[in-house]
Amino acid sequence: MANILCIDDDMDVIEFLTLTLKAAGHTVETAPDGKAGFAKALTFLPDLIVLDVMMANTTEGVGTAFDIRGNEKIRHTPILMLTSINQEFGNAFKLQSDSSSLPVDDFVEKPIASKTLLEKVSRLLAKPKA
Repeated sequence: MANILCIDDDMDVIEFLTLTLKAAGHTVETAPDGKAGFAKALTFLPDLIVLDVMMANTTEGVGTAFDIRGNEKIRHTPILMLTSINQEFGNAFKLQSDSSSLPVDDFVEKPIASKTLLEKVSRLLAKPKA
């Protein structure tokens, strides 16, 4: 199975992601914010990153995604972005229109069902690396 890094400041979300992904056979590492997540990504070298948008500020996850894409070691790691921005601000991300300005491979609106999470993770892991 895969090595997956989950970056989120909500410990309930981290627990859900960890339990769900480990039950599916994946190895999971976590980080509570973008800075720690970026540092962990450089040492853990995950096969996939699950990244929250809003942490210390409303765009921390976006900045972290740009940092990941700017680093040669991890730039091709798929990123699944978790967001509750629609709940907070009434503005949902859409992969078709936002993917050119946001360097992620897919978006998921919180809360997410286990089945949906695992389907998206499987699809992203199956994509050929660039």
